[in-house]
Amino acid sequence: METSVEQFLRRQRMKKFAFGFVVIMAGLLLLAFNFDFFPYTWKHIIFSWQMLLIAIGIVSIFGSDSRLPGLILIFIGGFFLIPEIFVMHISFFRLFWPFILIGIGLMILSKRGMHGRWRHRFESSATPLPDEGYINETNIFSGSKHRVNNQVFRGGKISNIFGGTEIDLTQAVLQEGQTELTIDCIFGGVTLIVPADWKVIININAIMGGFSDKRLVIKEASDPNKVLIVRGSAIFGGGEIKSY
Repeated sequence: METSVEQFLRRQRMKKFAFGFVVIMAGLLLLAFNFDFFPYTWKHIIFSWQMLLIAIGIVSIFGSDSRLPGLILIFIGGFFLIPEIFVMHISFFRLFWPFILIGIGLMILSKRGMHGRWRHRFESSATPLPDEGYINETNIFSGSKHRVNNQVFRGGKISNIFGGTEIDLTQAVLQEGQTELTIDCIFGGVTLIVPADWKVIININAIMGGFSDKRLVIKEASDPNKVLIVRGSAIFGGGEIKSY
């Protein structure tokens, strides 16, 4: 079984390969247009912002353990590329948000049926983290708050689409070794409140978004063998790490 480090290195190699492949294809296509192998009218389609979103989505799929952000970018790029290829008598901008809402609704129904763990509420007061220190939730047009009291935080996964999550870890401790928290934010955000002496490594692929450590004071790690690794992607969203 692969360790977390081996999995990370494998994903980085796949992401590097995907990015290199996309760049090579862009160069070959540009060369083909320059020598009139393809009709020049195709150039504005191939080298467009829609194709850029599709390319970023492909690279994102190879570089992350979650395919959802990449698939959404491919969908958005492909959706707006259709009227550039075909003559349409309707406005695609009028169809975009209805399709997005329908897609989100189908995702909600599918998630409930498969896992029964879909979160669709905002908790006004922080609640204890369930599942013995693990977190596994998805927020769509909603949010949640958690506080870990005298508990070992073991990581987990958070997916926010037009939603938010706040986790207070100031009273928690990390398990020995690496603790991984995977975050995928699409028009959403995550706030982590951690002790000032925690060692945190951020590995977030940001596209029109970001994730940063905004602790005013970062002390030397009390136990350098305990590390929190925050990985994932932020598309038109992101998050921050804070401390009191």
